[in-house]
Amino acid sequence: MPAETLVTMAGGIRDVALAFTVGGLLAIATLLPVGHRAVARAAAIARWASVAWAVAAVAYVFVSYAFIRNSPVDPERFVEEVWAFVTTIDVGVAYAQMALGAIVVSVLAALVRTPVAAAWSLLPVAWALGWQAQTGHAAGAADHHLAVSSLFLHISASALWLGVIGALLLMRGPLGGDAKPAVLRGSRIALWAAVGIIVSGAANAWLRLAHVSDLWSTTYGRLIVLKMLLMSLAVALAARHRRVALPRLSDEQVRERFWRVMMVDVGALVAVVLTAVVLSGTAPPVPIEAVEEPSPAYFLTGYELPPAPTFLNWLTLWRLEILSAFAVVTAGAVYVRWATRLRRRGDRWPWHRTAWFLLGIAVMVWITQGAPMVYGMVTFSGHMVEHMLLVMVAPLPLALGAPVTLALRALPARTDGSRGPREYLRGVIDSRVLRFLSNPIVAAVNFAGSLVVFYYSPLFEFALTNHVGHLWMLVHFTLAGYFFANALVGIDPGPNRPRYALRIVMIFATMAFHAFFGVSLMASEVLLAPRWFGLMGRDWGPDAITDQQYGGSLAWGIGELPVVLLAIGVIIAWRRADEKEARRKDRQAERDDDAELRAYNAMLARTAQRDRDR
Repeated sequence: MPAETLVTMAGGIRDVALAFTVGGLLAIATLLPVGHRAVARAAAIARWASVAWAVAAVAYVFVSYAFIRNSPVDPERFVEEVWAFVTTIDVGVAYAQMALGAIVVSVLAALVRTPVAAAWSLLPVAWALGWQAQTGHAAGAADHHLAVSSLFLHISASALWLGVIGALLLMRGPLGGDAKPAVLRGSRIALWAAVGIIVSGAANAWLRLAHVSDLWSTTYGRLIVLKMLLMSLAVALAARHRRVALPRLSDEQVRERFWRVMMVDVGALVAVVLTAVVLSGTAPPVPIEAVEEPSPAYFLTGYELPPAPTFLNWLTLWRLEILSAFAVVTAGAVYVRWATRLRRRGDRWPWHRTAWFLLGIAVMVWITQGAPMVYGMVTFSGHMVEHMLLVMVAPLPLALGAPVTLALRALPARTDGSRGPREYLRGVIDSRVLRFLSNPIVAAVNFAGSLVVFYYSPLFEFALTNHVGHLWMLVHFTLAGYFFANALVGIDPGPNRPRYALRIVMIFATMAFHAFFGVSLMASEVLLAPRWFGLMGRDWGPDAITDQQYGGSLAWGIGELPVVLLAIGVIIAWRRADEKEARRKDRQAERDDDAELRAYNAMLARTAQRDRDR
């Protein structure tokens, strides 16, 4: 059998087995009640699918190298060459990491017994998918980060959709009369997966088309339009099916008409897969070509050097990063949906909290997609602006929006023993790890101390050179800022908030620390990340060390204003708390004829009498 055919077969088996592994684990984690008889079927699906995934992933390493080598070799030497391939060549390392992730999941799947264990077992799946995204054709596209990120979102959403639908079909018998809630929950997950496929597909199409006119003037563009229309139709049908048709059916009707009920999701899935197969065999208008003479900036970042920073460029320069954009925009949309849900059922949710949260979302969009991210890749001062906005500006309105409180009020609680979003959120809030991280003292130390640890350790260069490291930086510093802001002025559950006087002390202590950090950078003559900023080849702006010193002044300046605003917020909250306590005491005095004051005066009188007697 030709090596190319073996590669295709191994890759196909690997991807399908991965999807069914995800479906089985998700069924245990969120679709089924604990102890339900279908859990055993879901565990078997995850166990056997993960074994097939691991075997196919390991086989894929060998057949891929055989296809790349394209010449016969002795078996002993072949094994040695494969080892060199998976330890020294980038694509071989990616294949090996994918296989390692599959092996780890196969071991964990054999041990899964609880929903939480199943949820944790999905982490190595995400690891393997991340490496797989770096091996596709998109990895060689001009916008490398967008291509890899969109491919990761695409294959993850595809595995989620196929896995959930496949697991529900295989669990049809054990589900019995409980098929309706499982199908409703699975359909909701599949709907989100379909949205992810649409968004990532649009991002990939953006990379492949030179002009908007290519959408109707080229075969590739017309297929893209057809796929988007089919996907949109599938999502619309699935949403209507879940919201209108399924709730009208009784549990018994869903069990009897199970295949007819699932046919909507299955049909949409098949239509999209067939369109994707046709699309994959069509050449795009913009072929993937290597840059012949990359500039230093392109060699380091994957992008050409942006124009010199001006006020207008800081407002108008944008570059899409699909994963952070999808996460941030989805968070804003879900927040608005939750607030709307509360109002529809008659509960009150203050409009100013929604406004604060959406302001924080807008700031996050600008940080992650706009000029702070663009200039943060090529200059230290730009990176410092990005960092300070992440940790000190965006978290404050996000904390004032109280998203956790809203989620706990809007998300429905499950009563059948299964775990949904609210149960997992409640578990995270009550966990020891979160209680430790949200402790005001720990939050303040993390807020200030992680600044030094990050910039004066290899983590800084890792975040610059590795896109996953950059995404980790976004998440870490946004959460660090949120924990600190929530401990001081937020209302979300978690921390045991200190007295207002101690909050003021914490604020000014962190202000002094940021000032010290900024001054130390301004006085430093040692360049941080010299193999990055020192080799960028910029033809505008100051030299790298001067730019770093300028970044220190920005760290000092940008860091002071949000902290002052935070201090003003704490003082205002302190005053309101005192006024509220005074009103409470006044109402108490009216009810008991000022018994507290009379008791206090009587105590003073007794003390004075004892002094006179003495």
